[in-house]
Amino acid sequence: MARDMSDKEILKMELDQLKKEVSTPRTPVSANCTETIAFVEGLSPNDQLIKGVSDDKNPYKGDKGGCILT
Repeated sequence: MARDMSDKEILKMELDQLKKEVSTPRTPVSANCTETIAFVEGLSPNDQLIKGVSDDKNPYKGDKGGCILT
């Protein structure tokens, strides 16, 4: 796509992108971190990576055989 565009067109496209980025509303990192921590802590009771999978729901639990390499 950029091969078909002149230098002026590419610069205009970059300028338009920068204008969009400047007008994007910003929030303080501290506020975002607080919200993210609250979100993660709210979901942690049901998070399988933190809580683990119960044995009755784990399809990989148990002695179903092994792998033999020859």
